[in-house]
Amino acid sequence: MSLARARSLRRSMSPAEARLWNALRSGDLKPWHFRRQVGVGPYYADFASLGAALIVEVDGSGHFTDDGLAYDARRDAVLRSKGFRVLRVTTSDVLNRLDSVYAAILAALP
Repeated sequence: MSLARARSLRRSMSPAEARLWNALRSGDLKPWHFRRQVGVGPYYADFASLGAALIVEVDGSGHFTDDGLAYDARRDAVLRSKGFRVLRVTTSDVLNRLDSVYAAILAALP
């Protein structure tokens, strides 16, 4: 995993990723802490709480093609094999229903 690549990904977050990141940073998730664009195996997770072993992925329209779904299934299998649970949320939900997304994240925490 390249530190430069992770930094680049953090600087180029989508509007939905930036909105969720602001919510994760300012929310009351104690004792859990989220990081963004975290290297896990050969992948970068959008958001990860290492202590909670939870990854949150923000999926745009490209994830809902046949190729995108197959890629995500392979990716999720690798992330699960590393001990993580994966929560996928849509860009639309983050932009239009952030409270529901935040509640789903809270519910997924141990």
